[in-house]
Parts: sequence; structure tokens; C-alpha cells
Amino acid sequence: MPGQALIDHGRLLEALGYEVELLVEGSRSAPHDLPARTCPGWTVGEVVRHVGSVYRVALAWLTESRQPRDWQRAPAPGQTVENYLRQGFVDLTEALAWHAPGERAATWWPADGTYGFWTRRMAHETTIHRFDVEDAAAMEHAEIPGDIAVDGVDEALALWFSHRLPKLGLSGTHTASVAVRTGGHTWIARAGPAETVAWRCSDQEAARADAVVSGDPVLVYLWLWGRERLGAVTVDGDDDAVGQLWALMRLATR
Repeated sequence: MPGQALIDHGRLLEALGYEVELLVEGSRSAPHDLPARTCPGWTVGEVVRHVGSVYRVALAWLTESRQPRDWQRAPAPGQTVENYLRQGFVDLTEALAWHAPGERAATWWPADGTYGFWTRRMAHETTIHRFDVEDAAAMEHAEIPGDIAVDGVDEALALWFSHRLPKLGLSGTHTASVAVRTGGHTWIARAGPAETVAWRCSDQEAARADAVVSGDPVLVYLWLWGRERLGAVTVDGDDDAVGQLWALMRLATR
């Protein structure tokens, strides 16, 4: 399969399409100046604006074949934030749909320089932030499909834990490894002063970890993104190791 995703490009592109509609629906159910509890310091309107901006910076990476220096970061005068979001979505998905997922593209992750990276990244970006808007609006959360959640667990550990934290110069205070197990897949996340790395692993390798985190795929996905409380998952083993993983993921995804 091209790129790093656990599910195919078409499935992620489909998810991106319905997630943006759920985000719009949620944003219409709450005042745009309402604080978004799960995004401290942001309002509902700011969450929607942020996603529209992320769509534009992703498209700029693709069209400029390098890290972009500038893009439209906010609605134009007279443009609603919903229209800003939708236009960014249409422009980006048109580019994604016209290219094979394995086709080379500029990205900010050396492990996956393909169009598929951006489809996956935008699908999860939109899913997490529509959850934020639903939460702010006190709505019942729309379902997150299990296969999307499992892929999101993989992305959170591979991209944000293994790549983003070292780029930020952040590391654990003590060396510890945590196995994360959900949806028939298992990963190791190891952190300490010398390294911050995660990888897909076997059950035998997971048995040697200091702790094991497990639960329903959606719960583990949201937990890694800080949308579920620290104690929401099942923990076997060293609580300090799990606490360190939790704290580092908060820094990686803020």
C-alpha cells in the first residue's frame, strides 16, 4: 500500500468528505464565539477557521512542492467562515482526487512523501476538530468508524509522537515503553532522554513493555489526542510510563 496508512486512500478521502460535513453541521449548532473546551483558548469559529487554513496550507505544499511561506489564513472580507472552510476543502480534495496516493509530493514527514500523506493527515485533522465542535455545542457525537480510528492511532504515534516531539526538542524524563493495543493492532511507544520513537509491533514484543494501554479503537484514538481523560483507557503495568506517554502526546498535538 502506498504511504504509511493502514487503510486505502479512497477510504480516507471518503472520510474527509463526510467529516467536513459533520464539522459544518456542528458549527451551525453553536455560536461561533462559544469556547471550544477541548481546544483551550479557541472558540468554535476559530476551530472552523483553523481547519480551513490547514486545507490551504496542505494545498500550498502540493502546488509549490515545498514548505509554503504564505497562504490565506482567514476568511476574506465578506466571506463567512463556513464558506472559507468549504472552498478550502473543495480546492484541496480536487488536487488529491487527481493524483494517485503513491505519487510523490512535498510533505513535512520524511517517512511519507506522497499525496496519500495529505489525504490521511486531512482526514484525521477534520475528524478530531469536528469532535471538538460537537463537544462545544453539547451535541451527541457522530460515529467515528473503527477503521478510521485504528489508522488514527497509528498516525498519532508515528507522526506526532515519533516525529513531531523530536522536531520540537521534547523528550521524556525517564526511559519507559508503553504498548498500545486496539483493533487487532499493537504498537510500542518508547520515550526517554535519549529517544522518542514508536513502531508497529508483535504481541510478543508488546509483552516486554513497561505498560499496556488498551481499549476500543475510537476511545484510544481520542485518548491519544487528549479528547478523553487520562484514566479513560485500560492500563496494565507502570502508571508512570503511561502518564509520560499521555503528557508527551499533549505536547505533540497542542
